[in-house]
Amino acid sequence: MANLFDLSGRVAVVTGSSRGIGRAIAERLAEHGADVVISSRKAEACVQAAEEINAARGRKAAIAVAANISSKDELRRLVDETLRTFGRIDILVCNAASNPYYGPMSGISDEQFRKILDNNVIANNWLIQMAAPGMIERKDGSIVIVSSIGGLKGSTVIGAYNVSKAADFQLARNLAVEWGPHNVRVNCIAPGLIRTDFARALWENPETLKTVTATTPLQRIGEADEIAGAAVYLASKAGSFMTGQTIVVDGGATIAS
Repeated sequence: MANLFDLSGRVAVVTGSSRGIGRAIAERLAEHGADVVISSRKAEACVQAAEEINAARGRKAAIAVAANISSKDELRRLVDETLRTFGRIDILVCNAASNPYYGPMSGISDEQFRKILDNNVIANNWLIQMAAPGMIERKDGSIVIVSSIGGLKGSTVIGAYNVSKAADFQLARNLAVEWGPHNVRVNCIAPGLIRTDFARALWENPETLKTVTATTPLQRIGEADEIAGAAVYLASKAGSFMTGQTIVVDGGATIAS
C-alpha cells in the first residue's frame, strides 16, 4: 500500500505554501518523497519554510521561489526556475488565493471583485497553462486546485469569494476533459473551515465559530494538516483514476442541516 503514495522522483510546485494549508501540503508531499517548490509572495517566508522542511526530511527536499499570483510574469518565473532546477513539474497545487472583502455583495467594489476573480481563478489558469505542457508531453501529471466548500454554498459575508471558488470547480472539470487523453489529471479539494491565518476572520469570531461547529457532525473546525492527505492522494498513484472531481474535507459540514 505504501507504494500507492510514493512520490519519490516527483517534483511539486505548491503556491501559498509558506504557511497554512499550502505549507501542510508541501510538508506531506516532501514526506512522501517529492521535491517541493515553496512559493508565496514573501521570499523570506518561503526560504524559512523550505529550510524547515529540509531539516525535517534530512535532505534537500524543498527550494524557495517567491511569486505573487497576481503577476503573470512572476508565475512564469516560478515555472522557469522550477524547470531550471529540477527539469520537470509533475505535481502542481494551486493553493494561493485572496479575499480582500468581507460583507454582503452589495457593498463590494468592482476593484475588490476583480481582484478576487483574478487571483482565485484567472491566476490559477495562468499557472496551470504554464506548468501543463511538460505533463502533457510526458503523458503524466496531477494538478490540484485548493478550492472551498464556499463554492458549494451561498454566504452573506464571503459571497464573491464563493463565486470564485465555484469557478475553480468548473476550471478543473474543463481542463480534466481537455487533458484526460494525455493522462493529466485535474482535481479540486474543498476544505471547510480550517484554522489558518487566511480564515482567521471566521474562526476567531465566537458567534461564527459556534454556528459552524454546532452544525458540523465532527463538532469542530479543521486543521491545515487534515487537508494535506487529500493532496497526497490526488498527486500519487492512489488517485490515478480520479480527475475532474472535488474532494470535500469539511468535517461533514455540507451534509448536515
